[in-house]
Amino acid sequence: MDLDLRKVRYFVTVAELLHFGRAAERLHISQPVLSRQIRALEKDLGAELFVRDSHTVTLAPAGVQLLDDARLLLASADAVRQRARQASRSPRRLVVGFRAGIVVTPALRAFGALHPEVEVKARRVEWDDQEQLVLDGSVDLAYVRRPIRDEGLTLLPLYTEPRVAMLPEGHRLAGKQELALADLADENWLRYSDPRPGDVPIRTIEEKFESVAAGTGITMVPRSVAEQYSRPDITYVPVPDAEPDQVLLAWDSGRRSPLVAAFGEVAADSAPRDRARPSPPPGTGAARRDMA
Repeated sequence: MDLDLRKVRYFVTVAELLHFGRAAERLHISQPVLSRQIRALEKDLGAELFVRDSHTVTLAPAGVQLLDDARLLLASADAVRQRARQASRSPRRLVVGFRAGIVVTPALRAFGALHPEVEVKARRVEWDDQEQLVLDGSVDLAYVRRPIRDEGLTLLPLYTEPRVAMLPEGHRLAGKQELALADLADENWLRYSDPRPGDVPIRTIEEKFESVAAGTGITMVPRSVAEQYSRPDITYVPVPDAEPDQVLLAWDSGRRSPLVAAFGEVAADSAPRDRARPSPPPGTGAARRDMA
């Protein structure tokens, strides 16, 4: 028995709304048609998915399990569809994602010189979508930073760079030549991910600037970010004992593309030397997750 993805999509909509009428409106079908499709899916699976009475709809145990699995199934199907469309639409086009502060121009120029027939574009990605944009085909590959969920991805370490504290002008530590992590232990931290109680969750580098300048908290950023983004109300101070930030190239492990492979080689050749120390060979140090 082949699972009908259309029925699965109908099921997910009902499971999220727990209301057949509202689900039918969202799906732009009639409620009787939706009910028949759900009953057909239950027959296909040999399991009751919903517990219904005259007033409420709740998920049966099989429905709870299917909802968990169905979201992954539909996301995977959408990614396959996107990649197929992309392959048929533009076989000689490459979209390269990059995180804030990472300079991709040298690699793009080098790749363009080797493959002048390929149109290459750059697209900014953020910490919370860097994996998904690669997996769904929105970008062909991306320069990413840790932390990163590596399921389904191939990761090529390129280089590391030191991180610096981002402080508001007038902060008690703003005039220091350098700081230790211990100096910052009692500060209120702004964090992209996994905020702790009292921390302020943020998404973009621009949000970091505004929050730091307003005195909401402090954060740490890779040195390249400090070099590219300057403001009179922001101060950067090196923190030598902070573990360096790691830059990697990521692409879909299931994708077989000569262009992606070729760009990976160019990216490795054009990556800067490890910037985390004065004169080392290229390194692969891991970034601290709690201060990413």
